Amino acid sequence: MHSLGQHFESAILSATQATELHIDDVIQELWSGYGKILRVRLEGGKVETVVVKHVRMPAADRSHPRGWNSSASHARKLKSYEVESAWYRDWGHRCDATCRIPRSLAFETSGDEVLMVLEDLDASGYPARLGRVEWRHIEICLHWLANFHATWMGVKPDGLWNVGTYWHLDTRAEELEVLDDTGLKAAAHAIDAKLTDARFQTFVHGDAKLANFCFSRGGDQVAAVDFQYVGGGCGMKDVAYFVGSCLDESGSERMESQVLDCYFTALRHGLERHSISVDPDAVIAEWRDLYPVAWTDFHRFLKGWSPGHWKINSYSERLAQEVVARLAR
Repeated sequence: MHSLGQHFESAILSATQATELHIDDVIQELWSGYGKILRVRLEGGKVETVVVKHVRMPAADRSHPRGWNSSASHARKLKSYEVESAWYRDWGHRCDATCRIPRSLAFETSGDEVLMVLEDLDASGYPARLGRVEWRHIEICLHWLANFHATWMGVKPDGLWNVGTYWHLDTRAEELEVLDDTGLKAAAHAIDAKLTDARFQTFVHGDAKLANFCFSRGGDQVAAVDFQYVGGGCGMKDVAYFVGSCLDESGSERMESQVLDCYFTALRHGLERHSISVDPDAVIAEWRDLYPVAWTDFHRFLKGWSPGHWKINSYSERLAQEVVARLAR
């Protein structure tokens, strides 16, 4: 059974005004042995359950599923937990119902351990995790992303990643080094610059895969979790990555226009609702043009990180070749 220790258990009881706690189950292990996400049952408090993210540095012989366990990888993960803590502490409360996230109830550190106590989204009406999706599920996630991006349009990501996403080029020198696609490798910095130098910047979720969206029972509402790689960037990074996480090669290609039209309609409404002083047409024009660039940016990471990955397909290759050729011109 996972132990949180007296210091952290006291922090949970204090934050929830509970009298007793029990660790119900381990929801998941954190990547590469950096801790666990737990569901904790409470007695006598304001809520019956909370979700606890307990980050604990792994032993020196830490293993990585794909062999990436260098000091750079370790430093990136440490920074990611600092960022997620800052997100919940300083920023997350500004997300409204249109880009729902779990409420932060407490944050605590002890030595090199970190504890985040979060609302249990299952108990709040978001118990479903989907492995396969229909269009309506894609649509609701695109609406979430559009409203998230509208909320943070033009905001400086203080305390977060300057450039969000876990595959950002500056944090992935090792994967670039072993990339054997010479054309893509040569264009990597130009691709990155197209995205980071875009006129319109927002916060990106940074890991907006289908698995990080929690659905209501009817599938008509959604909330998102896992903000380790939230930071500045072009919203197309999230959209391209999300699409690649839930549609196969033919679906990604066939539904490209439908996906972008849906997202940009929601983005326009979100910008208007938040009274953001930008020209929606200008944002949409710039970002629509950057969608294949964002797709290629992730493709660059994937080909270096895991050359045999199922997401590497002819659609991704074609987009990447077109982007590289356009940059060369």
